Amino acid sequence: MTDLWIRPALPDDLDAVLAFWKTAAEGTSISDDRAGVERLVDRDPEALLLAELDGELVGTVIAGFDGWRCHLYRLAVHPQRRRQGIGSALLDAAEERFVRLGGRRADAMVLVRNESAQRAWSAAGYGPEEHWRRWVKPLTD
Repeated sequence: MTDLWIRPALPDDLDAVLAFWKTAAEGTSISDDRAGVERLVDRDPEALLLAELDGELVGTVIAGFDGWRCHLYRLAVHPQRRRQGIGSALLDAAEERFVRLGGRRADAMVLVRNESAQRAWSAAGYGPEEHWRRWVKPLTD
């Protein structure tokens, strides 16, 4: 995939990213709005990585590093572009970012019901940690 370009999102990209997630991402998050994504990019301008092919947005991943842990969210590839190496290229870029920042282990949020995503993450070398359970508390309505 020589024409694939991976780069950090810019503020001008955010509306396109939100629209892309409605097509390509599984599930929704409380932060899936303009203000939430703006906060992410303002706080860490290199966390939201975009994959483009001939100027078209074809994939995303959020590679968040808090100084302690490396977290992956919103790995999404356009449904018509899957199984072409885009997700792998995004993960490679995210993992390179983590190593550059001093990260030692990455974890990913993967929906239990999303079996195709589980297969993709497994193929990328990730595995579930069944002894952990995610606990959440919404801080806003």
